[in-house]
Amino acid sequence: MYLKSLEVQGFKSFPDKTVLQFGSDITAIVGPNGSGKSNISDAISWVLGEQSSKALRGAKMEDVIFGGTQKRAPVGYAEATLVLDNQAGQLRIETPEVAITRRYYRSGESEYFINRQTARLRDTNELLMDTGLGRDGYSIIGQGKIDSIVAARSEDRREVFEEAAGISRFRYRKEESERRLNQAEENLLRLRDILTELEDRVGPLKEQSEKA
Repeated sequence: MYLKSLEVQGFKSFPDKTVLQFGSDITAIVGPNGSGKSNISDAISWVLGEQSSKALRGAKMEDVIFGGTQKRAPVGYAEATLVLDNQAGQLRIETPEVAITRRYYRSGESEYFINRQTARLRDTNELLMDTGLGRDGYSIIGQGKIDSIVAARSEDRREVFEEAAGISRFRYRKEESERRLNQAEENLLRLRDILTELEDRVGPLKEQSEKA
């Protein structure tokens, strides 16, 4: 599996639709400072589910949308699409290519697509689990990332190792099951409280009915 192409439109310094093609070997992107090199890696991280505007070098998520210049008006949304080669079937979709799209509007609404079909952020996260591309993945190593991993807590480093070992999917499912169990227990407690309250009302209502 490898990244075949990236298509961006309205994302940071790319107001017009721009398509970057990548080969199966090594692709290097060079250019002067301020030419938008870092915005390419930001777009990739963004499509893969990054939720922190700080990690995308912005103050708020709206900053990913092209804000306009003296000659260009701002746009209303940002969109990016990653096309991944899936010939080996590493992604759990039976297509030779997988296109993952994220779109964000100035109103704050987000849209996600997998192979042009409407999806959720959760669907994207589950699709990429154990591939190294997920939220806890190691495929994008930015400046200072190695130092942060070395200095991180053991729990945080463990997430990186679990992703590399291909078991983060099972940890996620375990946590999801535990959340559902906790929610079910809370619902049972509320139900018991309601039943207790109703039982307290039954006695007086029964007496009233008998008198009636």
